Amino acid sequence: MGHLTANNYKSLYRRMDQFVYGVFDSKEFYEILKILFTDEEAFLCSLMPLLPTPLEKISNIWETSEKKAESILNTLVSKGLVYEDDFEGSTLYTLAIPVFGFFEFSLMRNDGMFDRKTLSNLYNKYITEDDNFIKKYFGNNPPISRTFVQEKTLSEDIASEILSYEKSSYIIEVADTISVGTCFCRHKMEHAGKACDNPQDVCFSFGSIAKTLIEKGIAREITKTEAFDILQHCIDKGLVQIGDNVKNKPAVICNCCSCCCDLLLSYKRTGMSTIVTPSNYLSTIDHAACDNCRLCIEKCPVDAIRFVNGKIVVNDSWCLGCGVCANFCKTNACKMEARPEKIDVPEDTLRKVVLSAIYQEKIGNFLFDNQKSEVHKILRIFINALTKIPPIKWMLLKKSAQDRLLAFSLKKCSIENFNIS
Repeated sequence: MGHLTANNYKSLYRRMDQFVYGVFDSKEFYEILKILFTDEEAFLCSLMPLLPTPLEKISNIWETSEKKAESILNTLVSKGLVYEDDFEGSTLYTLAIPVFGFFEFSLMRNDGMFDRKTLSNLYNKYITEDDNFIKKYFGNNPPISRTFVQEKTLSEDIASEILSYEKSSYIIEVADTISVGTCFCRHKMEHAGKACDNPQDVCFSFGSIAKTLIEKGIAREITKTEAFDILQHCIDKGLVQIGDNVKNKPAVICNCCSCCCDLLLSYKRTGMSTIVTPSNYLSTIDHAACDNCRLCIEKCPVDAIRFVNGKIVVNDSWCLGCGVCANFCKTNACKMEARPEKIDVPEDTLRKVVLSAIYQEKIGNFLFDNQKSEVHKILRIFINALTKIPPIKWMLLKKSAQDRLLAFSLKKCSIENFNIS
């Protein structure tokens, strides 16, 4: 404790860059960190392990009492900078990631803790005006987010085959806690004078994340009925449902517009397929029924539909399968069909992180995450270098190897009896 130096924010950047979603080093990023983290918080968070960690271990790392460590962690959780999760009677803490994390949480709150206008301007510069962060943070396989198809656009025979995890309605239905908060993207665009007139209080969180956001006053709790009403209103407004790229217990679903959403804008601007996973459905056009009104072209959030040689054409490789076009088609010419091949979605967050760590050649960062140890630093470099070798990476991508990595990770988190099958 008390190691306050000018390098603490640099150390925090390095720690955040170890995670699978790397952050881009820039002046704006340090300005953001200095607003959100005190100098001491930056130092302490730079020492946090990558995996969820119990209080006892964190207090040992910070070389302080559990009472003092718990007080600091409570402050960090209340600021939306650290995740708190109760698992099988144990409370675990994890440093929050930027996107689907502390970026959004800082603008959701309206209690005056942070200067939201200053942060919005910095976020616009860091995310919207420069693609370096987007290319680094979202250049991952599997992608961090996925698209939910609007279920009512599916025909009866196709709808009968849709899986539960593909439906935003199912995520709402099974959630034990639901919160709604301010849309990060539209709020920061508002401060730039570029916001659209779509609603802002439309970002859903679920489960333990929702409980924390509600408890700390960052978002408000809503009922399932309220959530369904908000969802339908967003669908009627032509917004796209994008959430965590996992099958089980996604933490968030956002209702996104093509004019403000960083994910959709970046997808259109960079052409990176790793920004957001499409749904298992594709837009198709029945030309016999189409009257060429071009409303589908106007409504498509990623410009995947064009008018070519006198007819409407869908770019299958660009279509997200959201269903917005079909929802607004007046002649039912625009239909959603199943993709020829199913899109692979990770089972849960832990498996997604393991897969990303293998693909991003960062698995050593999780196996040896003692930030104080020079030995761990050398081992991280060595293991990450090994995963660059194609045969080793191929072996790690086998499910049996992933299961062993998951079991090791869970043991490090002090989590027992977790089903990884």
